[in-house]
Amino acid sequence: MNTASEDRSIVYSSLLYVLGFLLFLEWLYPVKDITDTSSLTIFILYALFCFAISMIQMKWWISFLLKGIGLFIVVNALFIEAQFLSMKWFSVLFGDLFTNVEALFSQQFFQFTPLFRSVLFLLLIWLMSYLLYYWFVIMKRIFLFVLLTFTYIAVLDTFTVYDATLPIIRTFILGFLALGIANFMKELKKEAVHFSWLKKTAVWLVPLIVIVFVSTIIGYAAPKFEPQWADPVPFIKSKAENAGMSDRGSSIQKVGYGEDDSRLGGSFVQDYTPVFQAAVTDEHYWRIETKDMYTGKGWEASGDPDYQQMDNQGMAFRSMFRFESVETEKMEAMIEFQGNTSIKKLIYPYGTFQVFAAGVDYFLDPITSSIEPRIENEAVVLENYTISYDNPSFAINELRKADQAVNKDIENPQYTQLPNTLPDRVYDLAEEITASYDNRYDKTKAIERYFSSNGYEYQTMDVPVPKANQDYVDQFLFDSKVGYCDNYSTSMVVMLRSLGIPARWTKGFTSGEMIQGEVGGANEETFDIYEVTNANAHSWVEVYFPEAGWVPFEPTQGFTNLAEFHTEINNDVAQQEEEMMETPEKEEEEVPKPNELPKDVDEDVASASDESAWNFSWQSITILLLVLLLLGYLIYKTRFRWKTHFILMKFRKHPDSKNYQEAYHHLMKVLEHKGLGKKTDETLREYARKIDVRYTTDEMWRLTSQFENILYHQQQNQAVPLEVTQLWKNLIKRIMA
Repeated sequence: MNTASEDRSIVYSSLLYVLGFLLFLEWLYPVKDITDTSSLTIFILYALFCFAISMIQMKWWISFLLKGIGLFIVVNALFIEAQFLSMKWFSVLFGDLFTNVEALFSQQFFQFTPLFRSVLFLLLIWLMSYLLYYWFVIMKRIFLFVLLTFTYIAVLDTFTVYDATLPIIRTFILGFLALGIANFMKELKKEAVHFSWLKKTAVWLVPLIVIVFVSTIIGYAAPKFEPQWADPVPFIKSKAENAGMSDRGSSIQKVGYGEDDSRLGGSFVQDYTPVFQAAVTDEHYWRIETKDMYTGKGWEASGDPDYQQMDNQGMAFRSMFRFESVETEKMEAMIEFQGNTSIKKLIYPYGTFQVFAAGVDYFLDPITSSIEPRIENEAVVLENYTISYDNPSFAINELRKADQAVNKDIENPQYTQLPNTLPDRVYDLAEEITASYDNRYDKTKAIERYFSSNGYEYQTMDVPVPKANQDYVDQFLFDSKVGYCDNYSTSMVVMLRSLGIPARWTKGFTSGEMIQGEVGGANEETFDIYEVTNANAHSWVEVYFPEAGWVPFEPTQGFTNLAEFHTEINNDVAQQEEEMMETPEKEEEEVPKPNELPKDVDEDVASASDESAWNFSWQSITILLLVLLLLGYLIYKTRFRWKTHFILMKFRKHPDSKNYQEAYHHLMKVLEHKGLGKKTDETLREYARKIDVRYTTDEMWRLTSQFENILYHQQQNQAVPLEVTQLWKNLIKRIMA
């Protein structure tokens, strides 16, 4: 009868674990849709492998070894081309891991390589194979994991492209079957019900299975309410309109475009409400306006708005950028606004020269470069429009020559304006950063690069607001060193102006997120569709270069300059090379170029370099493995001490009969480890007397008497006297000494 009961327990425990594995797969399936992972097959196979090993319940070191080898096989199949487990293979693996560990400690999480991210993902699968065995088979506490699975799938279905129609049904079936079987097994154990054969037990599960499947069918077929929220993000936005913020001076704001920049600083919360969608052929900034007067607290326009109608669109638009000697490529963009967008200004790329929207006039404010679309002289929000623009590509070598010619018309003192209250250390820092450069472009790039290190961090929360007597830029540069785009862009503009370089602060949006690629357009053109949300609101820097116009720069950490730059080849050099190609040459021996070593020498140097790097990597790997082996050996040798400490803490916290039985069994294992194990023909009392004689004490006898009292009276929640805890502690210390 005991054998039949054990067989039944194994079968149902295995069934529970299989259901747990199938539920866990529901966590893996969305990864393909919401990340750039191309295939999940190999990860699912590894999960199946880990779960199978956990279900078999091998010795821990065999399980650890097999799962580790499986992880190596997956990593090898995905990323490493070298021979499996060869020295070069380990060199590549550990070299990548060391690089990512450095990024981890420096909190540069976005620099993790695909190999390292995959290793972390595989380790998570490994860990879950153990945790689910513990939750489902040992503890039979399943409800929390089922609830989390429902929540996880529902959130992904709501806020991502993942379609959870079928997954939610699968989760319902698997979850309720697992809950039913787990509770059935608990009741069998609680009531001490035994069946002579397995089929009798299975009969009791038929109603459970029938109820779950019938409920599923009814729920799927029954009529349902239509979705009550057209889009949950705007709903959440409206409900949270006043959460965490009140007046304009509040320290927490919501991200998005706003016109008042007179007082910058403070934290903000993200808002992913869509603003517009754009069909474009390339990523770029979406410009709205510029500000030219820095007050020490924020930005303002140097004059009142003076919107003037743009009669000739092409000339009027082009006058804003002055791309006189800049290479451009003609492009088109289609913009369509989403939801309840209230921006009554044109959103446009650099180089815009024409806007197509029926019945609309355009008015330009020359101070801020903002453009208002108007119908019958009333500012309106356009639903959609098409823009033609000359996408610029700036020649770096021409920008370096900018100081040789100065356009006095645009070198307006307003673009080098700074408040008298700006601290001297801001001027000094700008001079220090650019001291080794002699032209406008290199000085600008030096300041742009400065923020990528030197202790500055990008963050949107816990960003301080300057005090009444504190300058916004000075506080960021020297005190807080934390902030977002407004902090970085304003600081760069101010430092450039302190050097006499004309610069201005620009607002708009970044390119957004591509939601559809290669959509067909007119003239066999293809466009990419981008969605731009409030979270893409951004500010950056524009610097004026004679004959090139206003050039954008990007100092904010984590952002990339969306403008195009290139280096031109000298025309004289190109012409000489062309003439040499046209002139017939005599056959002559191949002579290495000045910077090129002969092939055999180059190969020897490369081989020596590779060998040196390989030796260094192998030495590092050897040391690491030795340290890990030593650490593992120490943990193994002291395992009884660790477990004793853990059990003692548990026993002191809950001195009941259940924990006492665990402590007594651990005491028996420690004695067995010391070569004093109980013989099969010995009673507990005989064994206790033998141990007391060995250690000249009566503690084992007293502990055994307490154990028998609990065992035979079957009082699981009975409190154990505190003196018993002390007896157990004294005896086990004496044994392990």
